[in-house]
Amino acid sequence: MSQEKKESAEDLLAEDMARFYSNPYGWVLYAFDWNDGELSGFDGPDEWQKDFLIKWGDQIKERGFNGVTPVDPILMAAASGHGIGKSALSSWIILFIMSTRPHCKGVVTANTSEQLKTKTWAELGKWKKRCITGHWFTYNNGKGNMNLYHPDYAESWRVDAQTCREENSEAFAGLHAATSTPFYLYDEASAVPDKIWEVSEGGMTDGEPMWFAFGNPTRNSGRFRECFRKFKAWKLFQIDSRKAKMTNKSLLDKWVSMYGEDSDFVRVRVRGVFPRAGSTQFISGEDVFNAAQRTIPEEVYDSMPNILGVDVARFGDDQTVLAHRQGRKLHSLDKYRGLSTVQVANLIIKKHSEEKFDAIFVDGAGVGGGVVDQLVSLGYGSIVHEVNGGCSPFDEDKYLNKRAEMWDETKHWLAHADIPDDPELYEDFTEIQFKFTNKQQIQLESKPDMKKRGVSSPDCADAVTLTFAEPVNPLSKPRRSKKKKIKNWRTR
Repeated sequence: MSQEKKESAEDLLAEDMARFYSNPYGWVLYAFDWNDGELSGFDGPDEWQKDFLIKWGDQIKERGFNGVTPVDPILMAAASGHGIGKSALSSWIILFIMSTRPHCKGVVTANTSEQLKTKTWAELGKWKKRCITGHWFTYNNGKGNMNLYHPDYAESWRVDAQTCREENSEAFAGLHAATSTPFYLYDEASAVPDKIWEVSEGGMTDGEPMWFAFGNPTRNSGRFRECFRKFKAWKLFQIDSRKAKMTNKSLLDKWVSMYGEDSDFVRVRVRGVFPRAGSTQFISGEDVFNAAQRTIPEEVYDSMPNILGVDVARFGDDQTVLAHRQGRKLHSLDKYRGLSTVQVANLIIKKHSEEKFDAIFVDGAGVGGGVVDQLVSLGYGSIVHEVNGGCSPFDEDKYLNKRAEMWDETKHWLAHADIPDDPELYEDFTEIQFKFTNKQQIQLESKPDMKKRGVSSPDCADAVTLTFAEPVNPLSKPRRSKKKKIKNWRTR
């Protein structure tokens, strides 16, 4: 194609972009080759995405921005269950604004740098390659350099990805696009600090401002929650994962069957509804959810002590759980039912032969004492420790008993941990309640009281908390690499 024809084609494409200025849904249908290549079998957006795009277009038309006079910001928030296609919609939003609004400026953030780089921004890269205007823009996804911009106007026509740490709040200050569209997009908005929300409001004062917030409703407080309760200017969407085309319906049905339609687990992960849990919940669903999404690099935990926590089943409905933790990494949860104390002891010995544990903590109450006795008699007394949750804690001013202390240690650890994405573990951590004694000590809900509420014994969580029974020093050499040891193993 001659240079002249190329320029003519680009002029026509630019005219088409102007034609779609207030029609995001029409633009998405036009900009991608649906039912072709990578998009074979897909004829366009899902129904909830279509609804979002059409209502967004209606708001653009209502404001009628003329390029000079500022208009009211467009504020749109969507709370949803898992796997509905939020990242794809986020990519369309970014590419639509960039393609139809020269000299727009945007900031995109997510709950963690890992989420931002490997999911939100990586998804944008995929859709940029598929987009009819993708060649207009330069895309970067390097460390500290995540952006999309027009190469001829790199400073004034761009969108940048920024981590949402509070100390990075200046990056969210006024975007200054008075003749175009300044915009923010939050992915997993429940975990974005309130300070970042507050600073972003300063970017909503000129031009045709837009603000989009997406996420699982993991917290019952914070600015994302208040979009659905207090701040009336937001256009709201709540999407049930079961109504989205691409979700794993059999897994969702299994979750509903296991935990109940109105459980907090199903409310957050399936229905896109905020949890009911109030001030008596000891560990927040947000912390557990984020830990299940987090990936800790091997060098952070490689030379830390290997610890095994063992919660031994007492009754028919309970299960024996072996939890293997190393620093901030929970490697595995092994679950068993109907085993004798001899069988449990043999499982522990087999696991130890594979992992070379520096300490093994066994809940010694009830039948667990028999497991401890057998391990000690077989020569493992130097590393096996019996734990009784009812005994005195190290800090008697703060905790009623050892059980409360171990759970609180675990609670703080979860804020920076890497755990398996296990629905049963999520439920165990988030169901337990607490109160303060007359001496202001933390007291956890007893297992009999939990069962009266219809809640199962938190066997998986108990096994994890047992790994915090006592400080442990590594006895063995690093097993996975020869990297430099990290001295402070109790990294939270």
